Amino acid sequence: MSSRPRAERARQLADVLRQRITAGMFPGGVLPDERLLGTQLGASRNAVREALGLLRDEGLISRRRGVGTTVTTSKYGHGLDRLAGLAETLNGHGTVTNEVRAAEVVTDPPPAITERLELPAGTAVLHLERLRRLDGRPLSLDTSHLPAEVGRGVLQGDLTGRDVFALIEETTGCLLGRAEVTVHAVTADPDTAALLEIPVGAAVFAIERLTRLSDGRPVDVESLRIRADRMALHTTLHRERPLLAD
Repeated sequence: MSSRPRAERARQLADVLRQRITAGMFPGGVLPDERLLGTQLGASRNAVREALGLLRDEGLISRRRGVGTTVTTSKYGHGLDRLAGLAETLNGHGTVTNEVRAAEVVTDPPPAITERLELPAGTAVLHLERLRRLDGRPLSLDTSHLPAEVGRGVLQGDLTGRDVFALIEETTGCLLGRAEVTVHAVTADPDTAALLEIPVGAAVFAIERLTRLSDGRPVDVESLRIRADRMALHTTLHRERPLLAD
């Protein structure tokens, strides 16, 4: 690694350290000193210092004389290989609460929404927007559209304390089946930044998800904006064996 450009070495070391921080490999959120990290990673002290500087600029760690290097923002894993709500995913990591910013039946929704829900144009849908917090700190801004027949039942549930997925299953009497997910990396616009309490232009995961019931009916079109400094997306992938030619 020593023969590579300095900036490249720092970036690669920062990637390794970020992965270890996300995996919770530093007890108490305290990192070893630069010299020990260099020994562990096979890197010079200067390279480690630059890598730590990158992580500090991301807001992931803080560095203070007499205190050392500590993790300032915990990252929580959100699996993409399991269909689960946020509170369900973060069970054991803290308390998830929801600030309901919008919850209304819209009689003239955008055509793109009714198309994804496989509804006739102009069919009423429930528009739901919630700011979701973990232990009081903003984590994500979630916008959902549900068919009105399902949404009216969901409105009767506890939207401030429960996942929408659980409310959908209770309302319909049908389990959720699968979801189609697309993840984008975007920067926070002024409105999103203010709600999530992050700087304008900060990195945000933009997740578009269409969730279906077990019988295949689309039931929830979602647009999620998740703080990238507090959440890591992960999954387990399996390689399919290629078909052997006859």
